Amino acid sequence: MILSLLVTPILGVIGVILSGENTSLQKKVALTSSLLTFVLSLVLWAGFDSNYNGFQFVSSFPTVTTQEVVGVDASWESIKTGIKYFLIAFLVLETLLIAVFVVLDLLLFYICFESVLIPMFLIIGIWGARERKIHAAYQFFLYTLLGSLFMLLAILVIYFEVGSTDYQVLAVADISETRQRILWLGFFLSFAVKVPMIPFHIWLPEAHVEASLAGSIILAGVLLKLAGYGFLRYSIAILPDASVFFTPLVYSLAVISIIYSSFTTLRQVDLKKIIAYSSVGHMNITLLGLFSNTIQGIEGSLILMLAHGVVSPALFICVVILYDRYHTRLLKYYRGLTQHMPVWSIMFFLFTLGNIAVPLSANFVGEFMTFTGAFQQNPVLTVLGGLGMILSAAYGIWLYNRTAFGAQSRYLAPMGDINRREFMTLVPLLFLMFVMGVFPNLFLEPMHLAVSNLLI
Repeated sequence: MILSLLVTPILGVIGVILSGENTSLQKKVALTSSLLTFVLSLVLWAGFDSNYNGFQFVSSFPTVTTQEVVGVDASWESIKTGIKYFLIAFLVLETLLIAVFVVLDLLLFYICFESVLIPMFLIIGIWGARERKIHAAYQFFLYTLLGSLFMLLAILVIYFEVGSTDYQVLAVADISETRQRILWLGFFLSFAVKVPMIPFHIWLPEAHVEASLAGSIILAGVLLKLAGYGFLRYSIAILPDASVFFTPLVYSLAVISIIYSSFTTLRQVDLKKIIAYSSVGHMNITLLGLFSNTIQGIEGSLILMLAHGVVSPALFICVVILYDRYHTRLLKYYRGLTQHMPVWSIMFFLFTLGNIAVPLSANFVGEFMTFTGAFQQNPVLTVLGGLGMILSAAYGIWLYNRTAFGAQSRYLAPMGDINRREFMTLVPLLFLMFVMGVFPNLFLEPMHLAVSNLLI
């Protein structure tokens, strides 16, 4: 079944190539392939036995569910040139992302982890939205590649030390605490760039602003979760003593990142940058839970990563809906949109509430559990990190009030509300946000045994 997940997008690539120059057929083939992959991931999830202590489906890991994979490209009309090559890059990226989450070999993980950069580099650099797209693509590529070189060195040391890169061998290997600390720093530098943590965050706002809608969705929905998965699977599981030793470092940098990114969000004028910087804060909150050494904290961080993978892409879709109509993302031009875009205003309001973690939303469950676990590890830094919740409410409510309410903007003529395709793209994300918030046990129960074993 895992092999089916990996092969299906590749079959979609072949189908797109064989579609000739028929653009409509190419889009339908790519969409069908992605939807089929999504259905297969749901079948895997349904067949997962949460009471079984071990790997299932040969190479899956109990704490990661493949519903994280984004199956539908929301940029149905926004890509005008090179559509065939865009779809091919997108499907190849989908395959590589699935592979990152299911491989059990550390070296294969690194190869897939780095290979993701290539199609993403093309998606930003070729199909980006503005003139600085080349600069943003190179910045994204070089930042993440440079950070990952330290992980490669750590993997080589592990191989010469243990004699294998197989995860199941490494999980029981006896590595000295001093050696663990050195190896841990190599992994940390790689994953800290991907989270991203301050001061390794410069690439993210640029990449989000210049990327197409599909690029922003994949970047926010999946790529930012690679670091959290890497920390959980390798740093904490294989190097547990070093993870405990460096927990104060992680907490300090995470709290600085949360507060800095939240204040930076408050002074942004580009709609995409506002959401991009808010993502930095939310992803650093997940680190507080991952390194809390508690079941509540780790499970809360996993729920928060899933929630962020739903809410943040939805906010990007809402912003691009405005950009498609008015061709500007500058906040000062928008005002009074509720008067002629009421459906958009309601959708944007609900996702804004989700982003600031109000009760009944998925983000609320994730942040509440994360801070509960983190408080047991370090109360002082957790309270400081909790300022991120207050500041997220500040910039979230301010953003919505600035765009939706007030007198109609004199700079922009009234345009039509969201169409049926845009509405049907947002509704599943809205449904998931509330399902995860109202029925969190659907997602928490499969994690209990694996997280408990991780802490033993």
